[in-house]
Amino acid sequence: MSGLDAIIAWAGPGSWQLIEGRAPVGLAVTAAFAVAARVLRSVTLGGAVAGAVATFLLWIAWPPAFAALFTVFVLTSAATRVGYRSKQQLGVAERREGRSASQVLANLSVATVAALAAAYLQQPLFLFGCAGALAEAAADTVSSEMGQALSREPFLITTFQPVAAGTNGGVSGAGTVAGIAAALVVSGVCVLARVVPGHGLAISVVAGTAGMFFDSLLGATLERARLLDNDQVNFTSTLFGAALAVLIAKLWQ
Repeated sequence: MSGLDAIIAWAGPGSWQLIEGRAPVGLAVTAAFAVAARVLRSVTLGGAVAGAVATFLLWIAWPPAFAALFTVFVLTSAATRVGYRSKQQLGVAERREGRSASQVLANLSVATVAALAAAYLQQPLFLFGCAGALAEAAADTVSSEMGQALSREPFLITTFQPVAAGTNGGVSGAGTVAGIAAALVVSGVCVLARVVPGHGLAISVVAGTAGMFFDSLLGATLERARLLDNDQVNFTSTLFGAALAVLIAKLWQ
């Protein structure tokens, strides 16, 4: 039995009976999570509702994935608060009321759909997509927030020319290192929680890191040209990270 098959057998195949069994705990966990996120002002009221829906569906599909999602929340919330006053002065700080529903869904919807596909279509490779999407979401947000807090000399990923902090497509050494570290932490949690088997650590880190750079590339091109907004860039980048993770996992077999 392969590592993925063992995880499927351990978590159980998706079914309506399984949904009924997981729903009560899932409702309690996601409600508590949403309330905590709102109290901490990490999300708006709409963001809390959107996060609760995404988290509940993720729990129904694959409960262990909640550990990875919670890790993403902790890492991104902490990174947002680092150097907040400095970010305010630069005009790049996250809004005090937190992330909106569209921001939350842009970062979580791909991982949620991937988990649902893995469980209810019996396609375990999509678990790598879930891990890759969450790793990308963490890497992108942490790299941006830490880069803005710690670096004053970002450069545009397409031309390597210096740009102002907060510029779409701007990257920095400090932010990049922090983003890769975030992808590593989330990927490690995915392995420990049995979302993916052991070799999924490397796959998820690579996919999350590549997605982070892809996000910057989209920011420097399509977003700067106003062909995509930030939420669309974030969604596309998590989709890229998920797809890359699934592709690598397929080739690994």
